[in-house]
Amino acid sequence: MPGNPMSETALLVMAYGTPAGPEAIEPYYTHIRRGLPPPQDLLEELTARYAAIGGSSPLLEITRAQAAGLARRVPETTAFVGQKHAPPFIEDAVADIVASGIDRACGVVLAPHYSTMSIEQYKTRARNAFEEQGWDGHFDFVDSWHLERGFITFLAQRVREAIDELPPAARAEAVVLFTAHSLPERILTTGDPYPSQLRETAEAVAAEAGLTRWDIAWQSAGRTKDPWIGPDILDVIDGLARDGVPGAVICPCGFVADHLEVLYDVDIEAAGRAEVAGIHLVRTSSPNDDPVFLDALAAAVARAT
Repeated sequence: MPGNPMSETALLVMAYGTPAGPEAIEPYYTHIRRGLPPPQDLLEELTARYAAIGGSSPLLEITRAQAAGLARRVPETTAFVGQKHAPPFIEDAVADIVASGIDRACGVVLAPHYSTMSIEQYKTRARNAFEEQGWDGHFDFVDSWHLERGFITFLAQRVREAIDELPPAARAEAVVLFTAHSLPERILTTGDPYPSQLRETAEAVAAEAGLTRWDIAWQSAGRTKDPWIGPDILDVIDGLARDGVPGAVICPCGFVADHLEVLYDVDIEAAGRAEVAGIHLVRTSSPNDDPVFLDALAAAVARAT
């Protein structure tokens, strides 16, 4: 607990969440589906994906490290971690903030791009939780940090490093693919800024890294009847192969930690498709709790506190 609660700001650091182990996959998936148990085939598929990366994701551990790093960088703050779909939930973190006696809080989601279907839901969950607790403090929120200067510089460096990992013969014609988690296409009819923010991040990184061959792709689309934003990364890889592109770099800039969408969807699924297609593929290493990345994120948080 903070030494003087009234002088502190609580950092409500939020992430999507991950099951703690195989036994938690079904309740986690059920929570994502708003209480509707998943069909057996989809549950088995998700379980197999977690098994392929070792049985569980390191997301919660990384999130806690990122939160602690932010608190060290933003003066007079204490970090509280809340997840959207797994314990500790956002509501658990809010209850801890209220119990601590802190009367000022700032929320930040560990995802750089804003959408009404993602970031706004975290904000709403947090505000509702504070109201239900009867808290009368002040709550700020970081809506987006997709163009944070230090973040762009960090990604540009990671892209350059990844290109250098390609065989020399593949570097000159390699294409860098900037990816984020797909969302249902219906957000496009409401002017949601999510797709444009991803493009802005990609353009900024490409300019700083001096890229001339790059594109945007989407990944990890949900298994629903509704169409999701594309093109999907697997289809893009197939297209690069048809065009004779020898190498590619995936920069999953919509994600800031190693978890299922990176460790399986990119490192196993996309890498496997690229291998079959004859493309040399590497990805940028995840930000995780890298000090340079945390410095950049802390700058965005500090302006909001």
